[in-house]
Amino acid sequence: MATQHTPADDIVYDLVAIQYHALKAAEATDRYLKDAEGHDDVRAFFEEVAQQDADRALRAHKLLGSLTSSGGLSPQN
Repeated sequence: MATQHTPADDIVYDLVAIQYHALKAAEATDRYLKDAEGHDDVRAFFEEVAQQDADRALRAHKLLGSLTSSGGLSPQN
């Protein structure tokens, strides 16, 4: 049986925080990629990090969606 969560629950807040920080990191990595011009090894590392951040943000988004679609998220009482 799924536990009901409100938007202010720790689990919802935690997922939103992970998603937010992953997206902010991806935004910063765009700047780092420009700085890494001419350094292929560093650029490859930054691209790898950006992909990990994008994957993390997407996974958090999907988990948040599963909370709402499964009825696991309810309005605050």
